Amino acid sequence: MLNKKIALLVLTGLFAGAVSAKPSVEETIRKRVEPKLGKDVKIESIRKTPYSGLYEIRAHGDIIYTDKRGKYLIFGQVVNTQSQRNLTKERVEQINMIKFNELPFEHALKLVKGDGKRMMAIFEDPNCGYCKRFRQTTLKEIDNVTVYTFMYNILSEDSSVKSKNIWCAPDRNKAWDDWMLDNKAAPAAAATCASPNEKVFELGRKLRIEGTPAIFFADGSRIPGAIDTKGLEAKFTSLGTPGKPAKPVAAVAAAVPAAVAKK
Repeated sequence: MLNKKIALLVLTGLFAGAVSAKPSVEETIRKRVEPKLGKDVKIESIRKTPYSGLYEIRAHGDIIYTDKRGKYLIFGQVVNTQSQRNLTKERVEQINMIKFNELPFEHALKLVKGDGKRMMAIFEDPNCGYCKRFRQTTLKEIDNVTVYTFMYNILSEDSSVKSKNIWCAPDRNKAWDDWMLDNKAAPAAAATCASPNEKVFELGRKLRIEGTPAIFFADGSRIPGAIDTKGLEAKFTSLGTPGKPAKPVAAVAAAVPAAVAKK
């Protein structure tokens, strides 16, 4: 009988605890907000920000804000009016950083200009007009760089065919320039020639690249879209010494948008 009374008291206590327990702020936000973000979009993290009681929600590489009850959603930029720092932009850049040295450079074209000390990797689609303009202007004018080009086929059904033909050409870099600069197509690739198309596509999806060009730098930062020569030089100037993160540069911005893949 005593054991039954003890068991009853324990169960009563557990029930009372379950009733009185309140969901955490994170649980409340996740429950209320995630269904509103769209099909298959999952919240990656939630954290309280140091400004105005807002909570930061990370989802699909982007940032949105909410209150602690998840009642309101704020889409936009948070800017410090005193320092003029775009806090949202800095945060997005931080969470989208990559490990540059771990990129599979064996799947990329390689171009060295001058001493090649400054490094960048570009994801481009052979049917991307912005990419062609970027190569005809900025890359033509810039010097002392090593450029790794990943042919990222997302814009058209024949993008993969063009990329494979270029990859399988005797001189890949020349074939790429012939196409991107002069619209001269590479000869058809042999059926036995293998290209890294699928691996580059998987890599791009992993890095959440949704448009071309997408430019990455040795410090792991990225610029989503083309940029003019002045902006690219400013970006290179802003990079810290090896092993240190880049300094924030508010003036660096894409000159033109990226060509976005069809959904």
